[in-house]
Amino acid sequence: MIDNERDLSVRLTTPDLKSMEQRIAELEAKLALAEDLLEALNGTVYRQQERMDLLESQLRLLYQQVRSLGSGEEPGDPAVEVPPHY
Repeated sequence: MIDNERDLSVRLTTPDLKSMEQRIAELEAKLALAEDLLEALNGTVYRQQERMDLLESQLRLLYQQVRSLGSGEEPGDPAVEVPPHY
């Protein structure tokens, strides 16, 4: 195994090592940016889910109010309702 390491170190010249180090640095920078983006997207998805939950509960409440108006449980506005003799 040591021979393989020597062979590798002999085959890799200084420009090759610098090129590899530069590529590794670029990959690390890209990884850091990807992690930041993922964190931001997770926050956005979380806030959207909270908003959707709130909107769903508001929709349920509105639906219940509309159903109760249609079933006559709550009296409506007398100015808007048609008298029973019409």
